[in-house]
Amino acid sequence: MEHNATAKYERELELWIDQKRAAAKLINSTSNLLYDKSIELVLFRNTLVDQGVSEILRLHKYAKDVVNKPINVYDSAELAQIISEMDVAPSKIDIGKLAYEWQEVQSQYANKKDFISDKLADFIQNESHPLEPKDVVLYGFGRIGRLAARELIKNTGKGQQLRLRAIVTRTNSDQEIIKRASLLRTDSVHGPFSGTIIEDLENNALIINGQIVHMIQAPSPDQVDYKSYGIKNALVIDNTGAFRDRDALSLHLKSEGIGSVLLTAPGKEVPNVVYGVNHEELDINNEQIFSAASCTTNAIVPVLKVINDHLNVEKGHIETIHAYTNDQNLLDNMHKKSRRGRSAAINMVITETGAGKAVTKVIPELKDKLTANAVRVPTPNGSLAMMNLTVSKETTVEEVNSLLKNAALNGALVSQIFYSIDSELVSNDIIGNSCCSVFDSPATIVHPDKKNIVLYVWYDNEFGYTMQVMRLAKYVANVRRMTYY
Repeated sequence: MEHNATAKYERELELWIDQKRAAAKLINSTSNLLYDKSIELVLFRNTLVDQGVSEILRLHKYAKDVVNKPINVYDSAELAQIISEMDVAPSKIDIGKLAYEWQEVQSQYANKKDFISDKLADFIQNESHPLEPKDVVLYGFGRIGRLAARELIKNTGKGQQLRLRAIVTRTNSDQEIIKRASLLRTDSVHGPFSGTIIEDLENNALIINGQIVHMIQAPSPDQVDYKSYGIKNALVIDNTGAFRDRDALSLHLKSEGIGSVLLTAPGKEVPNVVYGVNHEELDINNEQIFSAASCTTNAIVPVLKVINDHLNVEKGHIETIHAYTNDQNLLDNMHKKSRRGRSAAINMVITETGAGKAVTKVIPELKDKLTANAVRVPTPNGSLAMMNLTVSKETTVEEVNSLLKNAALNGALVSQIFYSIDSELVSNDIIGNSCCSVFDSPATIVHPDKKNIVLYVWYDNEFGYTMQVMRLAKYVANVRRMTYY
């Protein structure tokens, strides 16, 4: 008995080590593909870029537990290696989907290379999908601006889509440049930046992972000559929150070198967009100013769309339990808005939210059907939306969860909705999730009348929202890669 137990222990350990070796090979291929060919690998929508060995193996378990598609890391690693050896166009490819499809049809192919050649036939030696990187200017450098900078820098390489060229702030002394570099380098919520940042004070620039990013001082959006920095037809991502209507945002377009503007807040008189839901309605050839709406709107709209499309929402109330933000006071002090003057770190604070009305800008058929309010709570990041909805069609917990699970794995919202089966999920667990909506399936409630449902949707109100901004930025800048997922 003792001998058998020891042998079993050794077998399990050796299997784990062997899987870790395969995961390391997958990590290597993932990095090479991104930086050499602008090919981003995901595994059933979960990013593989900058992931460690243990996380890679956890994602393969996720494929089995959530997606119900058991795959192995050996196939994933080998398929990724084959793709790296082929002339594949800049693209986003779900290696998990390919690994599962290989298991289903491998008897039809002589080897994995033939399989990939067939599945990615439209991607191979495709000269009709060239990518000319778009210059990007970050106007403002707060919480969203710094996360956007991290994402823009991370995706540097051949076939780069967006290229960070400048950061504009109202003041720009040497000490401020040093301080901003420090804030980019280390973040209390999101951890250290995975790269190098060098302060080039002589040239008012930061050199981030080898990229020169100009640090520009400007009192107003219309007072910058971007062309003098070699910046042309750039996309400005305005994350200051100071300019929110068309007239104010149009000031950016008066500066030489700017072609379009993207606001990281709800906008007035401009298209408000939740990428994945209504971005294809945009006329990007004639419109120059866009809004990425709010973090809360991006969190609730994808889920609301699924429920409304299948069950028809008659009315509802949305309560957001939101992390505190910079506009609140650390300690009790004067504030122009009710209650927000009280200490954010030790109080739950009832406040208003425009999310209910903002939804109707994206899903017009929900006009006058929703109310909304918010409670700011003492946590720096990670928020929760509770949606109490009345629907016209009878339903069950199983059906509601099935609808959201399918949307998370198939169709237009796979990058927006993350389907969680974790009954122990808490707010810190969703920090760093690239989806703007983390649907908490174990928490779903359906009233005995079968028409009143309660849904819980978590969201990283900083990173998850920033990823939506990045998706929309690539779309309006017309630097879109081919996709297989």
